[in-house]
Amino acid sequence: MDNGRVPRESWPALMVSAQAGDREAYTQLLQAIVPVIRAIVRKRVGDNALVDDVIQDVLLSVHRVRHTYDPAFPFLPWLMAITQARTIDALRRRGRYLVRESEEEQATEAALFDGEEHQEKADELALILAQLPSRQRQIVEHIHLQEMSLAEAALRHNLSISAVKSLLHRALTNLRRIGANHGRS
Repeated sequence: MDNGRVPRESWPALMVSAQAGDREAYTQLLQAIVPVIRAIVRKRVGDNALVDDVIQDVLLSVHRVRHTYDPAFPFLPWLMAITQARTIDALRRRGRYLVRESEEEQATEAALFDGEEHQEKADELALILAQLPSRQRQIVEHIHLQEMSLAEAALRHNLSISAVKSLLHRALTNLRRIGANHGRS
């Protein structure tokens, strides 16, 4: 290490040590990856406050999923995937917030008239979702209604991302079948 910098080539070894419980290695790794995370996020985000928020979110995600890193594969692509996913999540949240903010006054008037129709649709959706097996229903609710990422849903249910994708696929197949049967009645 020169000038306190940790070379990228040592990041996989630091992560393996961190996975084994070495706090010093984990601290060194986290300090070393922050500038890389910042550079990746800045390419897509112009707001410094949001950049800092995304960096924190990435570090938390790395912490939560550090056990998934496989030292047989390069570390940087693993980190980049997490960083890009958290960046996209932040931009989506911000986009929804900005749209909501600008349309809030119009929506207030419309909500007065649409409240009953919205409740009817929510009730119908609840009835349809209730026909799914419990785990499939929960995955659909988390991913499509609460807008969790696949990784977040996987963590929430203690499943692999592949298992979440499989459950989601089966749920959507069941929903198509339910919708087709509903249309015939």
